[in-house]
Amino acid sequence: MNTLILRLVDSIENVIIGKRAPVLKIIAAMLCGGHVLLEDVPGVGKTRLVAALARSVNGKFNRIQLTPDVMPTDIMGFNMLNLETKAFEYREGVAMCNFLLADEINRASPKVQSGLLEIMEERQVSIDAVTMPLPRPFMVLATQNPVETYGTYQLPEAQLDRFLIRISLGYLDPYDEVKLLDPSYQDAGDIRPVLGMGQIVALQEEVKRIFSHALVRDYIMRIVSATRLNDNITLGVSPRGTIGLHMMAKAAAFISGRPYITPDDVVTMAPGVLAHRIILSSKGKGVYQTQEAAIEEIIRRTPLPAPAGM
Repeated sequence: MNTLILRLVDSIENVIIGKRAPVLKIIAAMLCGGHVLLEDVPGVGKTRLVAALARSVNGKFNRIQLTPDVMPTDIMGFNMLNLETKAFEYREGVAMCNFLLADEINRASPKVQSGLLEIMEERQVSIDAVTMPLPRPFMVLATQNPVETYGTYQLPEAQLDRFLIRISLGYLDPYDEVKLLDPSYQDAGDIRPVLGMGQIVALQEEVKRIFSHALVRDYIMRIVSATRLNDNITLGVSPRGTIGLHMMAKAAAFISGRPYITPDDVVTMAPGVLAHRIILSSKGKGVYQTQEAAIEEIIRRTPLPAPAGM
């Protein structure tokens, strides 16, 4: 594993126990400059994980609890008249940070969810025809509870597609969970930075330079195309998903310390990157049960690139 990434993982694992695979995927998303949807039941450590990541890289961390009464200006900011200068001044919203935790995003009104589209895609806010860039790096990490539907709004496909990856932490193994009861267990606030924002930006540039063979790119395309030709899927993966899977495979290779992508990198990242971008038909829900299962079945049916040509 890349030494800088190992240092970051060790820092996060001071407070997040037994979840290395999800931690590595979130780090990979950060290296791609992408956004993460953390979908899981309450109390499994979603907020703690985001806070640990932000503090480990010395990034500015803002959190907003999304409810139906939250306004777009709470996120984007607004212009206020200064009575002394008689000029309008911009008041920052919570989006002016490096890591924005949008807690329970599906409780925000459609108006607020629409306000997030520009922030997530263009990484900028537009107030009264004035556009202001967000800090770099910037990523949205949103949480939602997939079980509870009362008082929630379903995320539109346009917004789901802007999340690079959807991750579920799941319950801890009992052996790991009992460690939470140890008096020496640390809080996320005790974490000290091990990397800086400048280093993260530099690592993002290194990830872009990871080599991908034409056969691996073709393998990615065949997986994506299969989602568009499947009778059990009414909406296939978008081109943004194709690009996202390619970038996440690069990040997986970089984290492993390799200068090139392998098919295993694609297989590892594909369910998290692609599943939330498809819609199953009524028949497909009976066949696959979940979106992840559909992607996994497509991967099993898609032939791997021939090793001789790699």
